[in-house]
Amino acid sequence: MIEKFIPLSIMASAFISVFPALGQETLPEGNGKKAVQTYCVQCHDLGTVTRSGYSAESWRNNLNMMINVGSTLPQNEVEPLVQYLSKNFPERPRPAAVVIPGSAKVTISEWIVPTPGSRPHDPLATADGAIWYTGQFANKLGRLDPKTGAIKEYRLPDKSGPHGLTADKDGNIWYTGNFKATVGKLNPKTGEVTEYFMPNPAARDPHTPVFDKNGVLWFTVQGGNMVGRLNPQTSELKLVTAPTPKSRPYGMVINSKNIPFLVEFGSNKIASIDPNTMAIREYALPNAESRPRRIAITSDDVIWYSDYSRGYLGRYDPTTGKATEWASPGGPQSQPYGIIAINDVIWYSEAGVTPNTIVRFDPKSEKFQTWKIPSGGGVVRNVSLTKDGNIAIACSGVNRIGLVKLN
Repeated sequence: MIEKFIPLSIMASAFISVFPALGQETLPEGNGKKAVQTYCVQCHDLGTVTRSGYSAESWRNNLNMMINVGSTLPQNEVEPLVQYLSKNFPERPRPAAVVIPGSAKVTISEWIVPTPGSRPHDPLATADGAIWYTGQFANKLGRLDPKTGAIKEYRLPDKSGPHGLTADKDGNIWYTGNFKATVGKLNPKTGEVTEYFMPNPAARDPHTPVFDKNGVLWFTVQGGNMVGRLNPQTSELKLVTAPTPKSRPYGMVINSKNIPFLVEFGSNKIASIDPNTMAIREYALPNAESRPRRIAITSDDVIWYSDYSRGYLGRYDPTTGKATEWASPGGPQSQPYGIIAINDVIWYSEAGVTPNTIVRFDPKSEKFQTWKIPSGGGVVRNVSLTKDGNIAIACSGVNRIGLVKLN
């Protein structure tokens, strides 16, 4: 059910939560069986359906995502198929969210994005108070006005597959074209898009972009195992390969000395980049099973990371080499993901629990506090800091954008 333009590695990564594994190939009778046999097997083994399990809402969102990327499933067959799949392959239990009370107060608001099955991946809070998002499977960028709830979407060049977001000082919105091997710039005033293509075909999936203090754009390339640097003034784009094979460069931040730091999701390492030479230095975390996915930084230039594979929050001081870890409240399968530091307090999402949670950790007291995301979250992959100190979130699996207001 996926159009062939999506690279195989990206397709596998993107849909692992939709159709995770091969298995038995026997379908129950019912209205919808024929649709599965006709449309789902266009790109999936039948076993990938029979081993899946989702609520009706999640099946509906998954089918819409597939339609967005090329499935020929007719719209009038979507709802019968949703009912068939949710009846025969219902949602499977995941670890329950653990709610830890505390003194901090938050209010969580959410908005449904206009295009069904958009798979909003990354949020971006901008200086004008808006929240932008990448509609990865809709091939769009969206802009939400939290005051009015109005959402405007911008169509990108075909097959871009937007992933990460950042903004420059002039208000242009930059994104990584994860399916097209591009970095793009959107001028919100005109809708004009400028694309920058990767000079190396191996750099197939640009991932997380971030501007340094000089206006230079840095970005990770996960499957291509690279880090990139783009100078918008000259259009010069340079790539370097990470020292560790298959290290999957992922989240990225810039420290106070204008040095990019990133986490390597395919290894147990953090890395820094020399801004001039682009030499990459890696720092191994104590546990070989660690898989840091996103990264935050506090005012003392200490790195914080979400250890997705083990269910831990981690702190790493590049100056001393000391690493400290705390078990996330949701347990070893909680899958800590999007993370940010606000006034040196750490906030992050747990993507593996039901519902997803927002977690607060105070480094001074070493105490956690958690809140459930009302919609369930459907995997909160990244977060963004608003100008007034709140947190924008993207809820991929439930097609929503959210705002966590710190009261």
